[in-house]
Amino acid sequence: MTDPVARRVDSRASPSRPLYERIYAVVRCIPPGRVATYGQIASIVGGCTPRMVGYALAAVEAQDDVPWHRVINAQGKISPRADGGGAIEQRARLEAEGIRFDSQHRVNWRMVRWEGPGVEWLLAHEFDPAPA
Repeated sequence: MTDPVARRVDSRASPSRPLYERIYAVVRCIPPGRVATYGQIASIVGGCTPRMVGYALAAVEAQDDVPWHRVINAQGKISPRADGGGAIEQRARLEAEGIRFDSQHRVNWRMVRWEGPGVEWLLAHEFDPAPA
């Protein structure tokens, strides 16, 4: 029997572009001083889960132009990294862009949440503008 969640995740994937490239294309749209969640990116991309977005961002190389640091968890916090150093670097990059954290290490969503790309961008880049 096929898992209905897996079927739903696979149903929006685009065969014309590799998944990581689709994730990176969306993340590149997040402007400085704004953040998105792993789940938000997964929903926009389609065909993946928040965890897959995390794996894709962990694979970003230093020379890449993907602003990986602008993606945080749904609690408004930076997700811990295995090496610990990535989380420190991520916070420093976000703070350099003007993002502040409260005493529980969370951002103020009302101030810094990215609303996502516009419909025109989604259509021009072969993304489904309908919510998942």
